[in-house]
Amino acid sequence: MTESILEVRDLVKYYPVTRGILFKKTIGHVQAVDGVSFDLHKGETLGVVGESGCGKSTLAKVLMHLEHPTSGSVTFNGQDIYKLGASGLRRLRRNIQLVMQDPYTSLNPRMTVGDLIGEPFEIHSDVAPKGSRRQKVQELLEVVGLNPEHINRYPHQFSGGQRQRIGIARALALRPEIIVCDEPVSALDVSIQAQVMNLLETLQNEFGLSYIFIAHDLSVVRHLADRVAVMYLGKIVELGTEDEIYERPTHPYTQALLSAVPVPDPNSRKNKAIIRLTGDVPSPTNPPSGCRFRTRCWKAQEVCAREVPLLEVRSGSDHPSACHFAEKREIMVTREAGELTELPTRTL
Repeated sequence: MTESILEVRDLVKYYPVTRGILFKKTIGHVQAVDGVSFDLHKGETLGVVGESGCGKSTLAKVLMHLEHPTSGSVTFNGQDIYKLGASGLRRLRRNIQLVMQDPYTSLNPRMTVGDLIGEPFEIHSDVAPKGSRRQKVQELLEVVGLNPEHINRYPHQFSGGQRQRIGIARALALRPEIIVCDEPVSALDVSIQAQVMNLLETLQNEFGLSYIFIAHDLSVVRHLADRVAVMYLGKIVELGTEDEIYERPTHPYTQALLSAVPVPDPNSRKNKAIIRLTGDVPSPTNPPSGCRFRTRCWKAQEVCAREVPLLEVRSGSDHPSACHFAEKREIMVTREAGELTELPTRTL
């Protein structure tokens, strides 16, 4: 995985906080995403994890150009997507698609499944001629494991897992290169989560897709991701391969998250050290100076308040971490081989 298909550099997204009714005055900013940088390689899955409110979903919107960034750049196949005009942005949509979090609200209840999945063909008419669109939709239904004969049914006639499969089929319609999955299984039952995860993995192998997989469930991310980015208060605090993050984390926040993952084996559970964080997550409108995690970190010293730690490889580590005192800590989080049958219910 050496070829970068997506390059994100110093991406920032601030939302203004205003006061007043007639004459609104900006009194601050919500720093949702603040200086995020990473590369996505062809055929790779990059997992993005973190607590609720850390900026994961905002990152997805900015990557899709559904929100314009405050600053920074996103380059797709060598082209800055924020410098594209209307026609260029339309072409971009064919290559970067989105699977949303809630399958109950992401599908128009007044449209049939055939119309929902076939809608991209109306916008990009050169992908499928009118006479072949019904057949294309039926093929997509079959690819995601649904009955092609149900093409005239409405979303309310399907279960939550089936609706998410419809959303995946719609994302696949234009044969994209990248799919951004914004917590695609968090609203589903545990057993259905496993089915959807297995489907995503199968589709990736079949169509050569690249995923940006956003979730707050560490078990889900580990099954699918090649690399993992850990976010805290709008920043990436650690970035590495699946083994590096789950077995040799160096950032205190990552170590705390992994220590909370439930262990099925009672004997191993007895020997596992639990890291309990104190305090609440600071407000993104007024984050701490220096390291944003320092107010909850047991390693925090004066330098943590003065200097913002850079995301870089430090002495004794094999992957980037944004901590002045990063150190390797052996934490084993098991992963079942092959297909999932069930995922743990515990999330962050």
